[in-house]
Amino acid sequence: MPTRLDARACRDFGLSSRLEWILTNGIGGYAMGTACGANTRRYHGLLVASLDSLSARMVLLANLEAHVTVNGESFGLSTNQYVGAIHPKGYSRLESFRAGDSVEWVYAIGSERIVKRLRLHPGHNGCTVEYRNEGNEAIALTLRPLVCHKFYHENFRLTDFYPQFLVFPEGKTILSHRDVSLTLEHPGADRTPTTGWYYRFEYGREAERGLDAIDDLYCPCELRYVLGAGETATLVAFEGESPGSPGEDGEILAVDGPVEHELERAAEMFLVRVGDEPGILAGFPWFTEWGRDTAISLPGLCLCTGKYETARGILRRLGRAMKDGLVPNRFPDKSAQPEYHTADATLWFANSIWHTISADWDELFAREALGWLREVVRHHTAGTQFGIKADPEDGLLSQGAPGYQLTWMDAKVGDRVVTPRHGKPVEINGLWINALRVTAKIAGRLGEGDDGCAALADRASASFEEKFWNERIGHYLDTVEPDDASLRPNQVLALALPFGPSHSGHAVRALERVRNELLTPNGLRTLAPGSPGYHGRYEGPLAERDAAYHQGTAWPWLLGPYISATLRHRGAIEECERLLGRIKVWLSEYGLGGIAEVYDGDTPQFANGCPWQAWSVAEVLRALHEVRGAKR
Repeated sequence: MPTRLDARACRDFGLSSRLEWILTNGIGGYAMGTACGANTRRYHGLLVASLDSLSARMVLLANLEAHVTVNGESFGLSTNQYVGAIHPKGYSRLESFRAGDSVEWVYAIGSERIVKRLRLHPGHNGCTVEYRNEGNEAIALTLRPLVCHKFYHENFRLTDFYPQFLVFPEGKTILSHRDVSLTLEHPGADRTPTTGWYYRFEYGREAERGLDAIDDLYCPCELRYVLGAGETATLVAFEGESPGSPGEDGEILAVDGPVEHELERAAEMFLVRVGDEPGILAGFPWFTEWGRDTAISLPGLCLCTGKYETARGILRRLGRAMKDGLVPNRFPDKSAQPEYHTADATLWFANSIWHTISADWDELFAREALGWLREVVRHHTAGTQFGIKADPEDGLLSQGAPGYQLTWMDAKVGDRVVTPRHGKPVEINGLWINALRVTAKIAGRLGEGDDGCAALADRASASFEEKFWNERIGHYLDTVEPDDASLRPNQVLALALPFGPSHSGHAVRALERVRNELLTPNGLRTLAPGSPGYHGRYEGPLAERDAAYHQGTAWPWLLGPYISATLRHRGAIEECERLLGRIKVWLSEYGLGGIAEVYDGDTPQFANGCPWQAWSVAEVLRALHEVRGAKR
């Protein structure tokens, strides 16, 4: 579907309630909802503020109940899904919808037109909502703000203690709860203070995930406006200090616009400021900062868009947070303490360092990076947390600790690790070899000794081919010691690296198996169909989804490494170009202007998971650059 929707699409509730839009403010806050106007996730809201850190996000202004009176007759403009009912049904009066740097709905009532526009304030937790009368007759507009102060992963219920503070100064309504203040500025409105609750909103997407799908919301006041032809009612909602003017409207995404331009716009939403430092959010709405996602996404989001200093700043942030030779796996919700349970984030960090200095050499940064890399090598060879240690016999990297999932296949159902992959995983060792060679090459360029890294890489490379390649099955084992011959895409990650294993004969055969059994139009499956434990559908309650997450579900981001490996070992440029032929579909069929986290492994493949996933956008953009570079 395009970014612009016509009346037919808007009035199809089944369609427009599943197409989601997002606006971001550059500091982790956002506005998010559906084309029809109904909230279908607990994460939806017109103002979701980022407080203190990226992980402390709070839904403040959930929605606006809107009614308009034209020639004495009242009509509902808003759309709400309640348990067993949709009321009002404003979507049935939508003439059009569009999403870009702002979001706009056009409602038709006879010959009259009312335009609703939402904009965010860059760098601030604030939004501006405008209703403009573009008809010929005067209209009466009534708005009822629906508010809450809830952590964005939670639900909200009727409580006698909400809000803790509520005042009504001239032209403003101010609510405070949990030491967070929400101000509603409504110039020109005739306000009536009302204290009332709206009960049992139902969020269909949460019900699908088997989660609590019910919210109550609070209305602090009713706002009434009389708008003549061409007049506008404005509501500004913000946390903290007044944010000033909202951002100006930019170009609206067009269906026939350059696909690279659309991807670059999508990339921008994941780049955020964390205090005075740059960072990458792994996805909207529910992910925060993940070391692995950051390191994988950085080349596409930053280097392909020319943001070299941003890339260096992000890598410095990770480097400074290093502990025992590991960069954080996650900066978690509601906690200032990073978590380090990862075997691959640090090695992807080394890969991103190489891509950054290759794209834009900076000697000072290279010397900083060499210090981090030496620390990584020292701890990994001596042994660090979670059983991560280079085997002195073969040079390969082992990992694993009870109850932990240390690779990117990290799903858990209760206490059960779905894909533990303990031992020596294939991509971990490809990344380890790559990190050793990156360290040696940077040291050499700076005129320093490599501390034996090249020799360590040579030994590990020889062991890799000896232990991982399986001639009988014609592909690399997924893990060794213990051996696991499951056909998974992890071998592709090793084959795609700048300095990963490079036995072209083996690589070509392995890629052929992957192409025949794992490749889909929307990404690589995480397990071959027919394998024990294969799940072809990513659906149902969260426990069922987690069980399928890396057991057959297809991931768009894996197309990036697959294309890199295919270009490197097979040189099949036209084939790779065809694989990227669905970019416009990906950008428009789930989270508008983004690419989904996952698709079903079986056909028909439906998009699912996080609607806007950083590494999905990043790796598709990086692969597009690589294919175009190969054509030149």
